[in-house]
Amino acid sequence: MRYHPLGRTGLFVSQLCLGTMTFGGSDGMWGQIGRLQQAEAERLVGQALDAGVNFIDTADVYAGGVSEEITGQALRNLKVPREQVVVATKVFGETGPAPNTRGATRSHILDGVKASLRRLQLDHIDLYQIHGFDPATPLEETVRALDQLVRHGHVRYVGVSNWAAWQIVKALGIAERLGLARFESLQAYYTVAGRDLERELIPMLRSEGLGLMVWSPLAGGLLSGKYGREPGGPEAGGRRTTFDFPPVEKDRAWDCVDAMRPIAQSRGVSVAQVALAWLLHQPQVTSVIVGAKRPEQLADNLGAVEVRLSAEELQAIDAASRLPAEYPGWMLERQGEARRRQLAESAAGR
Repeated sequence: MRYHPLGRTGLFVSQLCLGTMTFGGSDGMWGQIGRLQQAEAERLVGQALDAGVNFIDTADVYAGGVSEEITGQALRNLKVPREQVVVATKVFGETGPAPNTRGATRSHILDGVKASLRRLQLDHIDLYQIHGFDPATPLEETVRALDQLVRHGHVRYVGVSNWAAWQIVKALGIAERLGLARFESLQAYYTVAGRDLERELIPMLRSEGLGLMVWSPLAGGLLSGKYGREPGGPEAGGRRTTFDFPPVEKDRAWDCVDAMRPIAQSRGVSVAQVALAWLLHQPQVTSVIVGAKRPEQLADNLGAVEVRLSAEELQAIDAASRLPAEYPGWMLERQGEARRRQLAESAAGR
């Protein structure tokens, strides 16, 4: 297991992060995602920690807060020293029926952090993330509220999830202008079959020094190798058969699986491990969030850190998954070619 700095901070997190969305579900959507209760979830937490994972991600809306409760109790039952684990959670989603029990307002953030700390049984949260963009709340209000949490010691670092590049940059500008705590990470959807964030978000993250946490790296199991292009391909009882999320262009996904399957077979590993390994080879990725329902599933995902893809294998996967050219990207590529060549020649001459 390797460890990377989170954004511009000195905090090191494991290249794989244990996701807890499968913890605590009962009815509805969360039950379809996962129904693991305390003993089952605790086993996965212990398995991940034993493999070198020091990063755990949850959210206040996962299973209505039960995921946070199970995660906190697992850390307590396993007697995990606080300094040995980095705990991330999120705020934004609806936590009650009242008009102000949602969003990125000062009110909801301050209420949310107190509730999350109580459920997690912690005195601070290492990474507190805004789970979505709130069109009804001024960005300055959100940034000031998060800064207050950092100053009071309830939160060590702050980040966002599912924001556009312009929204993040605007918030960074506010934080810099006012001397407030800045976002250090983005949690975003990224897979070999869904590379949309490479257009705007990846260049922005590189420019501004934010870390990238990847959610749903197997596209909701679509890239696990259990699914196929032919009708009747999905494994009976698989999550995709009842909860078809996130949205994926299926033909593109099958092309990616077709490119990865021979690589997996030649190496004696799973297609899922190849898909995860591809992400771990992407320089902007800080940590890839893996969730599981069963120990053997988690063990397979954890094994991805041992898969080192060759340049030829990466090229084959890239050819199947590459995004089509889109404006202004193709114009930036064309017009910047000479200047990039100058930079490369300068670097080579040092």
